[in-house]
Amino acid sequence: MKRVTGMRLCGLTAFAALAVGVGGPASALATTTPAAQTAASDAPAVDVRVSVTYANPEGFSEAREFGQQDRFNHVNYLEPLQAHLIKRATRMLPPGDRLEVTITDIKLAGGYEPWLDPRLRYVRFMKDIYPPRLNLTFKLIDSNGKVLREGSRKLSNLDYLQSGVAGLGDTDPLRYDKALLDSWLRRGPDNL
Repeated sequence: MKRVTGMRLCGLTAFAALAVGVGGPASALATTTPAAQTAASDAPAVDVRVSVTYANPEGFSEAREFGQQDRFNHVNYLEPLQAHLIKRATRMLPPGDRLEVTITDIKLAGGYEPWLDPRLRYVRFMKDIYPPRLNLTFKLIDSNGKVLREGSRKLSNLDYLQSGVAGLGDTDPLRYDKALLDSWLRRGPDNL
């Protein structure tokens, strides 16, 4: 058996995880839900209580306005937002209920200002004029299949920079966008 030298196993594992995680722009447009991922693998099916899909992600405001910069920066916002929404919504739902969400538009917090200086072409500026926006439709279904609530929402936070979301040491580039989803879910199932 050949030994790996010069690199610890945990370092090798982290390197492998990074290599698998870097997918470029093609993976940024992937809209596979956990149910579809499970069906594609040989693992047994899981009970999915929250499903999140994207309707025409290449037409989202973010992709139209900043697609070139996002591709250069290897920005992948679809999968992390999907995972965050599934995790938080699952906690909020009463047992047996299901939530189906279709995201129809996304404009992430911040924006690029290449006219300031060519060297800043790929730097995202966080300013009040670039608030996070997210449009979605949803359907809340009880354990008997009855639709409890459904509708569409246009979420936005014009005061996102003063919201206190960015704590000391918070380096998540999607923190304001995730906070927007959190504020919607905090209303609870009866007030979505």
